[in-house]
Amino acid sequence: MSDVTAPHTPGRWIWFSGLIDRESPVLEGNPHLARALQRHKQEGMWLAVRARVLAMVAIAIMVMVVTPWPQAIYYLGISVLFVLIGVAQYRVGRIGTSRAELALLFCDLVLMTITVALPNPLETREIPLAFQLQFDGHKFFFILLAMATLSYSWRTIVAVGTWTTVLWILTIGVIWYLSEPDPEITATLAAMYPDADVIAALSNPTLVSYEQHVQELVAFMVCALILAVSMRRFTHLVLGQAEVERERANLARYFSPNVVDQLSHNDEPLKKVSTQDIAVMFVDIVGFTQYSAARDPREVIGTLREFHALMEAEIFRHSGTLDKYLGDGLMATFGTPVAGPDDAANALACTRAMLDAVDRWNAGRVRAGEQEIRASIGVHYGSAVLGDVGANRLEFAVLGNTVNVASRLEAMTRALGVRAIVSSALLEQVETSGEMSADLKAEGPQSVRGLDQPLEVWSLG
Repeated sequence: MSDVTAPHTPGRWIWFSGLIDRESPVLEGNPHLARALQRHKQEGMWLAVRARVLAMVAIAIMVMVVTPWPQAIYYLGISVLFVLIGVAQYRVGRIGTSRAELALLFCDLVLMTITVALPNPLETREIPLAFQLQFDGHKFFFILLAMATLSYSWRTIVAVGTWTTVLWILTIGVIWYLSEPDPEITATLAAMYPDADVIAALSNPTLVSYEQHVQELVAFMVCALILAVSMRRFTHLVLGQAEVERERANLARYFSPNVVDQLSHNDEPLKKVSTQDIAVMFVDIVGFTQYSAARDPREVIGTLREFHALMEAEIFRHSGTLDKYLGDGLMATFGTPVAGPDDAANALACTRAMLDAVDRWNAGRVRAGEQEIRASIGVHYGSAVLGDVGANRLEFAVLGNTVNVASRLEAMTRALGVRAIVSSALLEQVETSGEMSADLKAEGPQSVRGLDQPLEVWSLG
C-alpha cells in the first residue's frame, strides 16, 4: 500500500484507482482523510474480490449445466483467471499512482471481450464468427461494471464504461471485417421475410447486426454514467464522514468523551468569544529540573509521558478539558467549552484523584528502585474569556486573571509545603453543590499577585 501522507504540493495531481483526478479540496493537506478513503477503498476492493468469486462460481455452475464437455473446460479456466485478476487488483489497489491496478483493470475487460466475442477453441463444430455476437455476451460486462462500484472511485466506473464501449466497437468492427456473409443463407432469409429486412438481418448468423449492438452500447454507457454519479456523491459522503471523525478525534485530545459528545451536537461555533465562570487547574512536577539533569533524556521523556498520562486520565474522567501541556506540567479547565453546575466540584474531585494517582504511581516507582515524583496543584474558580486565538493556525484559549491566580496558587504550594492549594472561590461553589471538604486544611488569607485583597486558600496533602 502506498504512503498517502506525502507533503501537499499546490495544484498537484493525484490518481484515484490509477485514473487522473484533480485533488479534492477536502483532501488537500489532510492525510487523515486520504487514509480514510484508502481504508474504505481497500474494504470495497476486498468485497469486490468476494463478489467476484461468488459471481464466477455461479457462472461456472451455469457453464457446467448449459455447456457440453470438453468445451466447458475453457470457460471454467477463464473463470479462474478472472478470480486471479481480482485478487491481484486487491493487492495493488490504493490511492495514488498505480499503473499495475490500471493494467489489471484493462486486462479484465480484454479477457471478457475475448471470452464473449471469440469462439471456444475446444468447440468442434464450425460456427460463423459473426454468430458469436448473437449469444448476447455483452451482458457479462455489467458484472465488471457492478464490481467497479466497489472501488469507491467514480472515475474507475467511467473508465470501465468507456473502455468497454471502445473494445466492443473494435470487436464488432473486426468481426464485421473478418466475416463473410453466406449468399445462400442471405437469400433464403430474404425469401422467408420479404417485407421484414430487419428480421432477416437479425436471423442471419453470418451478418453483424449494428442496430442491436448500438442499443447495447448506449444502455451500458447510460448505466455507467448513472453509477459514476452515484459513486461520486457517495465518495463525498465518505470524505465528509471522515472529516467529522477527524474533528471528533481532535476534540478528544483536549476534552473528555462526554464533552466531545456534547460538542458534536452543538451548533454554536467555538470561535465565538465568550465570558463565563470556570475552574482552572495548574499541575506541575516539583524539582523536575534537578531530576532531569542527572538522567538520560529517554528516561526523562518516559517519566513525563507516564505522569501526563495519569493526569490526563483523571482530567477526562472528571469532565475536564486539557488546555495545554507546559513542559513538565499542564493546564486544565472545568466548565469549558460549556459551563455546568458541577464544574468546581469536578475540579476538586479531580485534584484528590490526581494526588491518589501520584501516590499509587510513586509506590510502584519505589518498588522498582526509582525516585518518587512530587506533584503540585493549584485550582481557582472565577471569570475567564474563552475563544479561538491566532490567524491561520487557531488555538482554543482560556484567558483572564482567573488563569493567572490558579498558576500562582500552584507555585504557592512550595512555600506552604503542601501538594495542592484551592481557593475559597472554588470551595464556595463546591459547597453549594453539596460536596464534602473535610480533608481540606485552611491556610488563611494569602497575598496573590494580581489580586487587590488577600485570598483565602485551602490545602490538600
